[in-house]
This record gives sequence, C-alpha cells and structure tokens, in this order.
Amino acid sequence: MKPRSDLKPNTYEYETEALVTPNGFREYDARWLFGSELNLLGVEALGLGLGTLLHEMGVPPKIVTGHDYRSYSLSIKQSLALGLMRAGCDVIDIGMVTTPVSYFAQFALDAPAVAMVTASHNENGWTGVKMGAQRPLTFGPDEMTRLKAIVLGGAGKVRAGGAYTHVGDMRARYLDDATRGHKLSRPIKIVAACGNGTAAAFAPEALRRIGAEVVPLDAELDFTFPRYNPNPEDMHMLHAMADAVRTHKADICLGFDGDGDRCGVVDDRGEEIFADKIGVLIARDLSARHPNAKFVVDVKSTGLFETDPVLKKNGVVTDYWKTGHSYIKRRTAELGALAGFEKSGHYFFNPPIGRGYDDGIVSAIAILEMLDRAGGKKMSELVDGLPKTWGSPTMAPYCPDDRKYEVVDALTKDYSELKARGGKILGQSITRLITVNGIRVVLEDGTWGLVRASSNKPSLVVVVESPANEANMRAMFQDIDARLGKHPEVGEYDQKI
Repeated sequence: MKPRSDLKPNTYEYETEALVTPNGFREYDARWLFGSELNLLGVEALGLGLGTLLHEMGVPPKIVTGHDYRSYSLSIKQSLALGLMRAGCDVIDIGMVTTPVSYFAQFALDAPAVAMVTASHNENGWTGVKMGAQRPLTFGPDEMTRLKAIVLGGAGKVRAGGAYTHVGDMRARYLDDATRGHKLSRPIKIVAACGNGTAAAFAPEALRRIGAEVVPLDAELDFTFPRYNPNPEDMHMLHAMADAVRTHKADICLGFDGDGDRCGVVDDRGEEIFADKIGVLIARDLSARHPNAKFVVDVKSTGLFETDPVLKKNGVVTDYWKTGHSYIKRRTAELGALAGFEKSGHYFFNPPIGRGYDDGIVSAIAILEMLDRAGGKKMSELVDGLPKTWGSPTMAPYCPDDRKYEVVDALTKDYSELKARGGKILGQSITRLITVNGIRVVLEDGTWGLVRASSNKPSLVVVVESPANEANMRAMFQDIDARLGKHPEVGEYDQKI
C-alpha cells in the first residue's frame, strides 16, 4: 500500500495507514516534522523501503540502527527496525548513541549499512534518518531519490529472514577506540558544551580520558533542550559557550551538536571562532606534518584555504565542494584528501587520523592536540596568527522547500549576467563565480558572498566574507539581501549580521 501525505492526527486513518510526506526526502538524508508529516506507520514504510533498496543495491542486508536523545526517537527507531526486518534485514540495535557511534559500529560490528534516527540540530518536533550502505559514506542524491520512489510508490518488498539483535556495550567500545593512543602533555582546561543533547553522554568522558580538565556545560541529558538547541553554529549556544569560558577561565570551549557529529569552538578570550577558521588552523597543523596535503572544504568556508601563506608554503591543495556532510565526506574519500572541513563544524579525517566520517569528538581531540603542539600558545594567539577576515555567521532566511531552488537559480542567473556584461559590485568586478552548490560570488579584493538552498530545512543559506574590511563584508550582504528581496517567497532570517 502506498503511503499517504494527507493524513491528520487523531483520526482512524492516521492509526491504520502510513503518513509520509515527499518533502522529507532531502538531498542526503531524511527530515520530517514527526506527527504532522510522518507517523509511526510511515516510519515502518521507510524501513521497508530502505531494506528493499539495500537488496536492490546488492548490499548484504545487515544494518546498524541507533537513535538520538529525543523523547520520540526510540519509538521511531523501533518502527524503522520493524520495517527493516519485514524487508529481510538483520538489524543490529546499538541503543541511544551519537551519529558517529553508529558509523563506528559499522566497522566494529562489520555491518555494511547504517540507519541512524536523528534530527541532528533541528528543533524539537523534527525527526529524520541518516543512512549509508558503503562505509564510511552516507547516501547522496541518487540513493535518496531511489529511496523516495520506493517508499512513496509503495514498492517495498517483504522478504523472509529478518532478525533483530541488541548490542548494549557500544558506548564503552566507542570511547575506548576514540581515545586510544591520545594523551595530552598538559591538562588543558576546557568547557565541554553539549546543549543537553546526545553528546552529553559521550563527549565529557572522552575528553577526560585524554587528560583534559573538563568543565561540563549543559551536559545533563534533557530532551526538552531547556536553554537552546544543541547547535554550535547558532549564536545562542555560542554566546553561552563564551560566557562559560570567561566564568571558568578556561583555555577553550568545545561545543557539540544534537547528534554529536559537529564541533564548535570558543577561544580563551570568549571569542566565537567559526568552524571554517578552525579548519584552517587544523590544516596548518596537519600540513606541517603531512607535506602537500589535500583538503576539501564546502562553499560556505573562508577563502583563507586558498590564500593563507602558511598553507601555501606547506604545499596545500584545497578543493571547494558542495555543502553537506554526505557531499564533503564522499569528495574527501574520492580525492584521497587528508581531511575535509565544513563551515557548519563537520570535519572528516581520513587515515591515519580517522576513518573518513564526521565525528565531533574525534574533531575535538584533533583540536586539543593541535593546541597541545602549539608550544604554549593560547587558542586566541593561533587565531590571531591567521590573516584577518571579516565574516558573517551562517544566515538562513525562510524559503519554502518547493521554491528555494528556483530562487537560487534566479540569483545565479542574475549574477552570471552581471559578470558577463562587466557589471560591478562595491565598485569591483566579479572575478569568479563558483556554482558547484548555489552561487558564490567572488570580487577583486577577495570579498565574497554565497547563496544556496538548505539541504534539510525550508530556507536558504547566506554567508559573506571580506579580507579587506568589515564595510565590504556588510555591503556584500546588502547586495545579496536586496536581490533576495525581489522574491516575495523569501521570508525572515533566523539571524542577521
């Protein structure tokens, strides 16, 4: 039976038929508002469809499942597991974990596939699934498009052979693995900010094990998220992290998102450091020990990856690619890059540092080891050693899912035509347009602005930066904002500079 998209809660049909709305199938994972866009029978249909896809792909149907710490995630995971078993899959349930623990379990338990129930950093009410069938990679657009067709078309196939196993010691196994061989030479004092999310059960313990002096911040599990969403890219959480550093006179604050695959940083002065700048510092540290290293970064990231003199001296090659954990992970693997960095705080370390997937705790350890190797310099001193740039936070003006790509296409056409006729912005020519993901407009002095469609929410993404001055950064934003203002479907920003 095909799922429906028009079911209403508190009706007979809602309790007897599957609700799955098409908009939940994103570019590289799935996200729905639980209740109004997806019900438990819909989750079961998703599991049946995913299991059917694994058989279609020729992947042995052995799959790890886990769930994040939200009030409804366990029931969603159980419904997903039921659907997977109906599809003939061997389901290995590892309990409540961070997303990276589910990726780790693919290796530790020799499971080809993974389905992690998580809404990541989205607000309460959201749910979703991050999926993969080729470790350490996760699904991209091709797999998600096919999964959508199977589920919405009611094409899931019931097969015999389904099984269920619960593994209860994955937290202990993960913590042993993530911290093995890592020991700081001095007890760096850190604030570990968890936003009451899933990472609270993992990150403080991991960082203590490597010798850090840990001050927990919002490290009690609380699925109501009483202070703010656990999102280290959000200014509310960053400001709380900054206050904690000053209060405790800590060396650094490391913040983790709701499912633990991202890491944000506040330095010893209480200054919020955007994750792309931390990526440049890590790239400096790694390329000093791995000459001619290659890195992959997303189009939201700072231009310093191309212009920083230290990276140039170390022979670094940087590839700008599509935003999204699945895209950067896959590109990092394809190019054999040492690491990949996203402005959102997803970092991907290939061997010998990591296994290629994004893990906020592995990233935090890499950051602390970089600081430990810095000869006594504070994090603020390392940041001050970077060429100065003025950059915005990641801003997200509302735009409906069915219109956001049209708006981005319109702006891409607008800027492309402006460049073709020799038009200027801020009195400067456009030197380059990067269109691998939205439109990134680069001016003569290195000032740039980006507009792209969010892959997991009904919004656009806007980022601007200038190596010249703050005025040019703000003027670049005004140019983009004015062009977006011509599109009535574009609504309020979640934050502005």
